[in-house]
Amino acid sequence: MFPGDLQARRAAASKNCLKSSARWTIMMATLHKAPRGLAPYPSPWEEPALRKIRESAENYLETILILQERNGSVRSIDIAAELEFSKPSVSVAMKNLRESGCVTVDGDGIISLTPQGRQIAEGVYERHLLFTKWLVSLGVDQEVASEDACRIEHVISEESFRAIQRHVNARE
Repeated sequence: MFPGDLQARRAAASKNCLKSSARWTIMMATLHKAPRGLAPYPSPWEEPALRKIRESAENYLETILILQERNGSVRSIDIAAELEFSKPSVSVAMKNLRESGCVTVDGDGIISLTPQGRQIAEGVYERHLLFTKWLVSLGVDQEVASEDACRIEHVISEESFRAIQRHVNARE
């Protein structure tokens, strides 16, 4: 489980991340069914529009992970309430994540992460926590650090992330 106050800060940061990439559903419709599945880090997607889609998808997956840990089960309405998005917008996003193999939705509307979706969500969440911790240790305000971490977590390579992780962990 995630610590309570950290959950609240992470939920607020996740909400801000998704608001900054709310055009995801429009872009997904424009690009039709691309992309099919999200590749592991480092991202092979060089095109800015595709990077934006990936960021939004990762934020949705991360939100699902947090809600599952907090509530046990997740429905579209829970995601919509958490992120303050309309239910139709979340439904479109869930359809796209379902088609990309990242989530499943059962007959009762319960959303679950697939192994691929969980791997992505946990990776993004791990990055977020590390970058937030690192920035706070440098004197950055907690809220600013969390928002900045949300942006960094989507664009940094695996190699750079692991190097920063080793550095931060060595200082503890």
